[in-house]
Amino acid sequence: MDGGKKSKSFSTFAAAFERKNDMNIPSIHYYIQRIGLYTCLFVASAASAQAGEQYCYRVYLNSKGADAEILHTPERFLSPEALARRAKHGVAIAATDVPIAPSHLDAIEATGARIVTKSKWMATVVVESDDSLMADRLKSVAIVDSVRRVWKGAERLEYNTCLDAENTPPPPVGPTETDPYGSARRQLEMLNGIRLHALGKRGQGIRIAVIDAGFQNADRIAAFANLRLIGTHNAVFPGGNVYCDDNHGTKVLSCLAANQPGQMIGSAPEASYLLIKSEDIRTEYPVEEDYWAAALEYADSVGVDVISSSLGYSLFDTPDTVYRTADLDGKTAFITQAAAIAAEKGMLLVVSAGNEGNHAWEKITFPADATDVLTVGAVDNAGHHERFSSTGFTADYRVKPDVVALGGGTTVITSNGHLTIANGTSFATPLVAGLGACLWQALPWLSSREIITLIRQTASQALHPDAENGYGLPNIYKAYQLKINEPVQ
Repeated sequence: MDGGKKSKSFSTFAAAFERKNDMNIPSIHYYIQRIGLYTCLFVASAASAQAGEQYCYRVYLNSKGADAEILHTPERFLSPEALARRAKHGVAIAATDVPIAPSHLDAIEATGARIVTKSKWMATVVVESDDSLMADRLKSVAIVDSVRRVWKGAERLEYNTCLDAENTPPPPVGPTETDPYGSARRQLEMLNGIRLHALGKRGQGIRIAVIDAGFQNADRIAAFANLRLIGTHNAVFPGGNVYCDDNHGTKVLSCLAANQPGQMIGSAPEASYLLIKSEDIRTEYPVEEDYWAAALEYADSVGVDVISSSLGYSLFDTPDTVYRTADLDGKTAFITQAAAIAAEKGMLLVVSAGNEGNHAWEKITFPADATDVLTVGAVDNAGHHERFSSTGFTADYRVKPDVVALGGGTTVITSNGHLTIANGTSFATPLVAGLGACLWQALPWLSSREIITLIRQTASQALHPDAENGYGLPNIYKAYQLKINEPVQ
């Protein structure tokens, strides 16, 4: 996308940091019951692809093989922006920041498996192979602690097709209204965010990563014409276009970044954005947790402040049970562990509670159970709990969701450029994430944990949280007033 400019430091770092250049630069709460975001790119021959199933394995390493001295040169693996954020909030460089040693990756590849993705935080490598016995070969490697199959299928999964209409510009959003916020006013007023906007706190200087399934046509929609784009990243198809394949991220992004007065204004219209695709909607396998972790690590490495992720996982397309509701303890699920580490890095993570409220699972989904993330449920226009919105508490009896926002009848912009109404905790999440960014802009001395605490303690049910709405509707302006010692209205 050409709608935004990349800073020189970002571009230079990205080129050096990536093993392959997948910086087409143009995520989020993509909560769908059947989400499948991580496509393994197979390079097996056509003959072997026809021979049978392919497999992806998550390899847990017993060490990363890195020299401890590398901690003294963090500029080798973190951007100037990432280092500046850590210095600002007093976050030390840790062993989790150190990449997996190339020699370890070489040892994994020597088995004949191809590396799909990796996580320095989790000390894992995901590989693909058409050999059903590959797991045994991997287990024999000295640096390997354990191996788990996280995907299987019979097709080559390389897929990144744009719609035929991609060369036809979407029409304008709709008729201009006298109200600059248009029909999106109510969803921001419910959180008392417009009063903070009126003070000029509209996200300037805050870097937000949106992690989703795709941002179809977001590069050609008028409401995003002034989008302050840091870049794009495709964790599913390295080097692939994020503006194809799915429009869920387009709708989510509009809740945050739309900036077309008289039509729609989002919750943080002047923030800077990194758009990351980490979801393949065709299947739902545990490998998608690995894609999401990789997306988080990338966002951290380029200096993002806020993550808005509308992703949630509970049941997978596997015959065996991966997780149970008893695992919603903030420490069991792979994706939840990754979220916890991201929070340690000083980023503000805002994630969706999930849409399982009226399904068998019922509870919040992973990683919404993570301790230091802000989990968002959905209410209707009157502030009442939406039945589809996943409920708490966590398995260890913590309050989740933390807060709620309008998720029943949220105004969004779809991939054809039109305003529409959408339902889901996916759309409540970016409303809170964007206003959280605006609050952080106004109170830059606070840490991400302090921002979360402040939002909780000034929400509508702060004194009496429950399993449906948590601490209730945030009051962003009240939170701001509390910290600057103004009388609370």
